[in-house]
Amino acid sequence: MIDLTAEQRQLAKIVHDYACRFPLTENGDAQLLQGCYDYMDAFKRVMNSTSKVQMDYICLQYPGYFRFAKWMERLAQGIADGVIEVPKDH
Repeated sequence: MIDLTAEQRQLAKIVHDYACRFPLTENGDAQLLQGCYDYMDAFKRVMNSTSKVQMDYICLQYPGYFRFAKWMERLAQGIADGVIEVPKDH
């Protein structure tokens, strides 16, 4: 078993529960993205406090967390590639 702190589990579950509220459809993805900002702090805290092995475990145990992570990865790549524009004041 992978050792995770209670906080890591709780934060991963918060993100997981949020992402699982939406259907696995294009519309569901759009809904997830509309409210994702409110869950980015919890997501980042888990990301910053876990090893790769722990993160792999979290993504297996919490598929909603994995879905959220994949969307954050896609957004970051889109911003890096210039496909997604970010206002200069952010």
